Amino acid sequence: MEFTSFNGSLTASDVIEYLFCPRFIYFIHCLGIPQREGRLFKVVKGRELHRKREKSNTAYLRRDLGVERKEVSVYLSSPQLRVRGLVDEVLFLNDGTAAPLDFKFVKFRNFLFRTHRIQSALYGLLIQEHFNVPVERGYVCYIRDSNTLREVEFTEKLLGEAVEAVNTIFDIIQKGFYPKATRSKAKCVDCCYRRICEG
Repeated sequence: MEFTSFNGSLTASDVIEYLFCPRFIYFIHCLGIPQREGRLFKVVKGRELHRKREKSNTAYLRRDLGVERKEVSVYLSSPQLRVRGLVDEVLFLNDGTAAPLDFKFVKFRNFLFRTHRIQSALYGLLIQEHFNVPVERGYVCYIRDSNTLREVEFTEKLLGEAVEAVNTIFDIIQKGFYPKATRSKAKCVDCCYRRICEG
């Protein structure tokens, strides 16, 4: 994994937005046009549920996963990785490893979204660096699907993809180039930039 040289850091949300469509990065960071995502129902509802979750079941441990203790709403950053983010839960497991747990206000669709896998991997790298403990996997909990829990295995390939995404985002910001739009035109329907994007 190679890191390009650039001073600054991205949020985990920046990486998700890039994976959704690379042009989000251009509009937000190169042109300074905000998303105004606060009006979207799923975003607002998801934030509301995150706030409620932070205040409830703080002592609950997922014994079936081998959780011995956890930390809730942990803010982590890494100068080397150049990423920062708020991890919903950091789980410390009885095998001596740790794992991120991320809550999503969506339904599980029989597969893990690439955005969720890469976000989990970035959180795993942040946890490993901050707590100096091995992180081999992460978990995603799908709130709108009866809290379905899915495991993300942190393979070298996935970790490499996560770091590559960060490097590409910095290239877009640093060089100010206009990236290709997403190939999935279905994503353009509700996009806040659809009126200015030539997608």
